[in-house]
Amino acid sequence: MSHTNGDHPPKFFEVRVLRQDAPGERSYWQRFRVEREADMNVISVLQRIAAMPHTVDGSDVAPVAWDCNCLEEVCGACTMVINGQVRQSCSALVDKLLTDGATEIELRPMTKFPVVRDLVVDRARLFRGLTKIQGWVPVDGTYDLGPGQRQSPKEQETAYPYSQCMSCGCCLDACPQYLKIELTRHEGETEAEFRKREQTAFDEAFIGAHAIGQTVLHNTHPTGRMIADERLDAMMQSGGIQDCGNAQNCVAVCPKLIPLTTAIGQIGRATTVRAIKKWFDR
Repeated sequence: MSHTNGDHPPKFFEVRVLRQDAPGERSYWQRFRVEREADMNVISVLQRIAAMPHTVDGSDVAPVAWDCNCLEEVCGACTMVINGQVRQSCSALVDKLLTDGATEIELRPMTKFPVVRDLVVDRARLFRGLTKIQGWVPVDGTYDLGPGQRQSPKEQETAYPYSQCMSCGCCLDACPQYLKIELTRHEGETEAEFRKREQTAFDEAFIGAHAIGQTVLHNTHPTGRMIADERLDAMMQSGGIQDCGNAQNCVAVCPKLIPLTTAIGQIGRATTVRAIKKWFDR
């Protein structure tokens, strides 16, 4: 029921949650009623449900499982699909979700990652993408190596937006090239066997915009560029830059406004130059 600006908003609202009891199991919907309070975000909504896990039809159920950590849109752990949009639940405010008379919030797990339980997903494939492109600055050891090479203010300014990436997975979940692979557990298959088969299937897919952005970050770092060619070689393999369709969905949903369009273009040019050089070096 809608209300005018002069009326008070409804005291209660409903939350529709897509649940799943275990990896590979069938999902199902449950609906909860939550009392509206000032300054609520989706995390506080889930906390209220955990305190009183009763569905609207009066059934006692297990609390909804979800991930969170920093509550400041820094860690990326609480990413989920809220009212059809992938985003962080810590910064999703109830007052902004329940506008124009809306009385319901819909929560789903991210769609491109294996579900562990309810709203908790396994983001390992995201981090395997970073491993492929060696998303770190290589050093020889833990001993004092002295001061590193200096970066100019312009280099620092260029690198900073990419350094804000929190590996939340928003860009990947929104990407049409980042495939969701549907697998079901075979009869008699253990969870470990199922997870291993699932990992192999995911690893053959596009590694994603986050890895492209981190390739730019580390290839422009004074020390990180020492293995720039190795990162470009990884981006030229199956699932690399050539599989990007430039849909720009990643740009639309990135909570940190990382210049992913620029990164895609930059790595596209760099891999082309790298391929030509490798051809002449044969």
